[in-house]
Amino acid sequence: MGRHFRSIHSRLFLLFLCCMTGILILISVVYYYRTISIIHTKVNDIAEKNISQTAGLFNSLLQGYNSLSKSLNSNYELTRLLQETHVKETVAIENERTITNIIGAAYYSRNDITGIHILTDRGKVYSYERQFAGVIDNNYAQTSWYNELNASSGNMVWLGMMPGSPINTLQQKENVFVFGRKLYDLNTHKQLGIMVIEANPSSIMEAMSNVTISPGSRVYLIDQNNNIIASTGKKGTEAPHFASIPKPGAEDGILVDDSSSQLVVAANTPMAGWTIYGFTPKHDIQAEVNQTTQYLVIVLIVLIIVSTVLATLVSRNIASPLKLLIREMKKVEMGNFSGSVNVDSFDEINSLVSSFNRMVHRMDELIETIKVTTVSEKNAQLQALQSQVNPHFLYNTLDMIYWMLDEKGNERLSRVILSLSQMFRYSSNWEEASRTTLRQELEQIRHYLTIIENRLEDRLVPKIDVDPQWMDVTLPKMTIQPIIENAVKYGLEPLDRQGMLLVTAEQVMDDLHVVVRDNGKGMNEDTLMRVRSLLEGGNRTSPKAEDRDGPVLRRGIGLSNVHERIRMMFGSPHGLYLDSQEGEGTTVTIRLPIRHQGGMEDEHFSRGR
Repeated sequence: MGRHFRSIHSRLFLLFLCCMTGILILISVVYYYRTISIIHTKVNDIAEKNISQTAGLFNSLLQGYNSLSKSLNSNYELTRLLQETHVKETVAIENERTITNIIGAAYYSRNDITGIHILTDRGKVYSYERQFAGVIDNNYAQTSWYNELNASSGNMVWLGMMPGSPINTLQQKENVFVFGRKLYDLNTHKQLGIMVIEANPSSIMEAMSNVTISPGSRVYLIDQNNNIIASTGKKGTEAPHFASIPKPGAEDGILVDDSSSQLVVAANTPMAGWTIYGFTPKHDIQAEVNQTTQYLVIVLIVLIIVSTVLATLVSRNIASPLKLLIREMKKVEMGNFSGSVNVDSFDEINSLVSSFNRMVHRMDELIETIKVTTVSEKNAQLQALQSQVNPHFLYNTLDMIYWMLDEKGNERLSRVILSLSQMFRYSSNWEEASRTTLRQELEQIRHYLTIIENRLEDRLVPKIDVDPQWMDVTLPKMTIQPIIENAVKYGLEPLDRQGMLLVTAEQVMDDLHVVVRDNGKGMNEDTLMRVRSLLEGGNRTSPKAEDRDGPVLRRGIGLSNVHERIRMMFGSPHGLYLDSQEGEGTTVTIRLPIRHQGGMEDEHFSRGR
């Protein structure tokens, strides 16, 4: 039993099953608690947004009612007609009709208004309402709502929900939302009477229903004395004791409390001084969590069963070919290279088996290849050593010629030979992947200019003006010499006057611009464009173009070589940039990064190798 447990099949099965089960349980637990947290957070956020929106709706609704009452109170024609007392009967009838029309215009300005009544101090009642055949309650002056309005100072008084119209005794079937205010003459501040407005409570009930989160939610609208103005609870439902429930804060006017058995949200309505409360039982919120838990448990059980089946299949498919491979490897260990393994399993195992078969079948060939490679490597080393003899022979020969000319006093020619020897040593030494410093490159240029000055016999005046701080900047070997050679050959040598050649260097942002400038023949616009095209990899298109552009191509190939090597070492936008004017000269700018030898450039170049 212990040996069977140590087999790869059993261990893979247990490892895969335990890992999958552990991961599934861990993910399920994390998912469960995270889901609960998200659900509660979302519910609280939704409840807070709903109560805030509802409070905003109430304020907007009450503000509209307030504006309606103000518009009537500020109507000059209305206040004038209400004050007229001693008029003829016909005029009085006309005045009453006008007052009724003014009230009717206000009535039809909003769809939710069901009645508007004006009770004057002289006992006159003017009404405009849904049912005109109403019966006025003549004892309205003894009612509590009238006393409350009469005791106010002219501000809006929100009387709340009433089972019917407080004025029309026939309209007692439907609830109405009642509010009113005193009427004043705005010029004399004389009290004219009381205005009572009745509105359909559907807008208020719809706003309250916005607080509902679940079917069990209850919403209450209470006044400053904790009296219920309106509610969405079913009849017979016991109302909460609002005196013991926390009030919304004065700062934001919003309350969200889930510390009890139900979620409580509340918001103040500053316009009326009321408070909206919403109560949602926790079990309604928990119902969604319970459904999620049941679904999660079912999924977890199914995944564990699937994991068991997969663990069996995977462990068996992995173990069987590996056993065959191990058996064949033991044969190879004993020196038998003729065997092979044939399996059809996972791609990785198939690849491993195929590699093993190729290794066994080609082992003799690889051993022979190693022998041949070793011999070839030794021959290459021998040829490399032999190739170093010829350059040294040429160096020594040039040095011998230099000393012979020096002995004969031919100082001019000896300097040429010495410069040629130094140039040859410099150009043939391509160690360190053909890179050098600006100091070494300028030293090479001075040797080259020594030869050119002797050949042109004082027709060339060169000047190298480079600040010593740039001498350690790295650049490809043989960068400046081809540019000067082109300047001399194509620009300065054909001149019938003395030519000037200037080499300078300046910093432009993070780059160093080495500028080679001459006052030679220059190039016309067409030639300049073709040379620039060659620098960017342009090709010739026809034999005629090749014949015509021969000098251009010979000039451009050398510059293109330098440009390409700079791009390969430092990347774009570094390289060569040309500017020329026919008859005035040519300027070649070498754009290099300011990196000194041993710095960042060395690291970049080492990676390129």
